[in-house]
Amino acid sequence: MSTLSVDATRCTGHGRCYTVSPDLLADDEEGFVTLRGSSMEVGDEQLASAARAVAACPEQAVSLERSG
Repeated sequence: MSTLSVDATRCTGHGRCYTVSPDLLADDEEGFVTLRGSSMEVGDEQLASAARAVAACPEQAVSLERSG
């Protein structure tokens, strides 16, 4: 398992992360990713999608910590 996180202080709501990874992320009523300020576990089958979300963020607010 790995952990996908969004730093609320860096996220400015561009929406690129949830646009490229809609299977993992969604937006809230203000256009911010719903994971903003928190983390979620992602399985090995979701790593490619999580990596796309990380790469898409211009503020580098999205991070992926791989375990194991």
